[in-house]
Order: sequence, then structure tokens, then C-alpha cells
Amino acid sequence: MFDRTLYKRTEDWLNRVRRERSDERKKRLAEGGNRLKYRPIDIARRLGISTSALRHYEDWGLVPPVARGANGYRIYTEEHLAYFECVRAMSAGFGMALTSDALKRVRSGDFDAALWIVNDALSELQQEKRMAEQTIRALETIEPAELESKGKRKWMTIGEVSKLTAQPASAIRHWEKMGLIDPPRNEENGYRLYGPAEVRHIRIIAPLRTSVWSLETIQRVVRELDRNDLEQARRVARDALRYLHDSLRRRIRGIRHLDLLVELAEGGPAAPRRPTC
Repeated sequence: MFDRTLYKRTEDWLNRVRRERSDERKKRLAEGGNRLKYRPIDIARRLGISTSALRHYEDWGLVPPVARGANGYRIYTEEHLAYFECVRAMSAGFGMALTSDALKRVRSGDFDAALWIVNDALSELQQEKRMAEQTIRALETIEPAELESKGKRKWMTIGEVSKLTAQPASAIRHWEKMGLIDPPRNEENGYRLYGPAEVRHIRIIAPLRTSVWSLETIQRVVRELDRNDLEQARRVARDALRYLHDSLRRRIRGIRHLDLLVELAEGGPAAPRRPTC
């Protein structure tokens, strides 16, 4: 779903980055631009990776073609360095698949498409944050007394639980197969029986499954609830939200490098600098 507010914030942030872009890169461009030459080992050391990793990025089509010297060795330029830096920064936040897609679009000159790709990924992260916060609120509203409901139980069918929790019966069955819930069965007819504990689990699992939370993390939350350790379940949920915060920072750093790369690709190191205001 298009998030106009998030788009405006991202656009404002990108404009601010353009005004405050790296002094180091401006200095390097002013002093020599693409006339600066780098050996593979120079860039590898700078980025803390192996020279074979650089060759992999070349093979995957993530950087422009590389010239070779008379001795057959690769000769990288400032443009190649910008691409390599962008690969490293973006892959840490967005993963290699999205990074590869975005950089190939930059190479083809489709700059806007590259920026929209990362914008969509940020929108998805925003949605994941909302769902994580919803889960934490759900855990915060559970009282310890609610966990002690084993004595008196009102059993419900899967249809009744589906209606009560607004979750499809197919999803509830799927979560059971994944081991997230384990409802007992009626000894007479074999039907599943759902009590307060199962309803609580479903209400917690639903927002978790639509966010970034891994199956292992969800299982941990459910296990802590089963052990009546509500505070530990809350800590697990807060840890997952902190992971999203860290992911946002990594993605913002990747976007910064992508924006600098787009600016370099659009104008070129020898082109006149565009106004920054």
C-alpha cells in the first residue's frame, strides 16, 4: 500500500543527503574524478573484503565494465569504487537480491526505478514495525492472572475461534502444523478444542506472522507464555522490535550510498555540479 507520508519523509531525507553528501567523495572527485586509479587490492582493503568478492560483483553485473592495464591487471576508477561501496552498504540492509536489482537499474540508467525499489522496501519495513508494536501492545495488555486459566476452560470449535479472533480457520490449522499451537482434541469425535490459552496464542501469533519475526522467535514467545513467563515473552518481543530499528539504520545507510551513486551516474565526475539549494 502506498504510504504518502513515508514517501515524503524519504524524499525530504534524500534531498537533505544531497545537500550534505560526503565531503570525502567531493574532495576525491575534485582532485581527480575518474582519473583516480585503484588496484583490486586497494578497494578490497578499503572495504574489508577479498579481491575475489570484487570479481564476483563484476560477474554479477553490479559494476560497470573494468579496463585492464598492459599487464592484464584490472584498473578500477572512482566510479567503480562508488559502485562497490554501494553494494556493501545496501546488501547489509536490503540483502543481495534487492541490491542487485537496484544497481542493475542504475547501470541501465533507470535511476528512478532503482530509488522506488528501495522506497517500497522501506514501506514494508514500516508495516513490519507497526505489526511488531501491535504485538507488543497485545502482550502488554495480558495480565498474569490470564495465564492461569487451566482449571476452568470454555472450549470452542475452530469455527468459533476463527470468528472470535478474526483469523481464517486455514491459518489456524497452518499454525498448528508449524507447532505454534497445540489444541487438544475431543476424545469422542476427534475435533480440535480451543480454550483461552489457544485464543491468546492466536491473537499473538497473527501479527507476528505478518511481520519480520522468524518462526523461532514466535515459538520462543509462545513457549514463554506457556511457562507463564509473561515478562520474558515481552522481552523477546522488544528484542525483535530493536532488530527492526537496527534494520532501518542499515537501510538508511544503504540508501545514502545509492543516492550518491545515482548522483554520480547522472552527472558524471566531469559534469558541472548541480545547485544544492
